[in-house]
Amino acid sequence: MASHDPQNANGRLVLKLIGITLGMFGFGFALVPLYEVFCDITGINGKTEDEAAVYTAVEVDTSRWVTVEFLTRTNSGMPWEFEARTKRIKVNPGELHTVEFYVRNPARRDIVAQAIPSVSPGTAALYVNKTECFCFNHQPLGAGEEALMPMQFYVDPQLPEEIEVFTLQYTLYDVTEEAKEASETAALPTLDAVAVGS
Repeated sequence: MASHDPQNANGRLVLKLIGITLGMFGFGFALVPLYEVFCDITGINGKTEDEAAVYTAVEVDTSRWVTVEFLTRTNSGMPWEFEARTKRIKVNPGELHTVEFYVRNPARRDIVAQAIPSVSPGTAALYVNKTECFCFNHQPLGAGEEALMPMQFYVDPQLPEEIEVFTLQYTLYDVTEEAKEASETAALPTLDAVAVGS
């Protein structure tokens, strides 16, 4: 009868546990890009397009009303006042609407902001078409200045019937440093731009 070696059994168990741990760790890393791809395909993450939609002759569905709510918030450390002038609006799918957002920079320094939109429920994001939006570009505002920022949009008539209300939220971030670095990098000459003597 063969003798049982507890050291070999323990060694195999340790190797199995290490393998399982590494596998779980790798799977956790893989989940992030997989989730992002899944969200991009399905639209469930609430992200909207970051480019302007072109408004063509969309047939307006006058038989149906959809309520759009607008929420605003500022990221931690962003001192701006930020509010939607229109908190709630009822629209017919396919109809073009413009709403405005108010901002004021109470700080003693110039600040560049970037607005990031999100939609809830997330599936509604696929049907929000913005033809004009302050969120497409950086928004600079001098110390003490205020401004009205327009957003023009329409709801795609293909929006599922069960979605009667959705919320569009904008979060403002202070991107002053990033904008400064980007403008400095853009000002640097490139090889293509440098004239080469003959």
